[in-house]
Amino acid sequence: QVHLVESGGGSVEAGGSLTLSCVIYGSPDRSACFAWFRQNPGKEREGVAGLYSRRSTYYPDSVKGRFTISANDVKDKIFLQMNSVEPDDTGMYYCAIVACTTYASLVQWVRSPKDGAWGPGTQVTVSS
Repeated sequence: QVHLVESGGGSVEAGGSLTLSCVIYGSPDRSACFAWFRQNPGKEREGVAGLYSRRSTYYPDSVKGRFTISANDVKDKIFLQMNSVEPDDTGMYYCAIVACTTYASLVQWVRSPKDGAWGPGTQVTVSS
């Protein structure tokens, strides 16, 4: 069983940058996929970045070119670099992990997360 804890959230002005971190405790599946999601009150959780096999990434159009997901060598830390942030990037950000074996399954999970292990979240607020 794994346990995830996010950090690095805070308040930032539009156009600024922020880096979120996620520590993974336990022994994740060796074929795990990692992702970051965000959610605002009354809205569905939205995937913003996914990572498969350390190098294959997926981003929705809303953040493509601005956000970057990465992991350390042992894959017990996941990062989300957020550049050129916009007020619409405001939300509670969660890191998550799920067993997956293909890039296609990563994309499907980021678009429609139905399972996985999640952290408690870290709040990001972008002011205009």
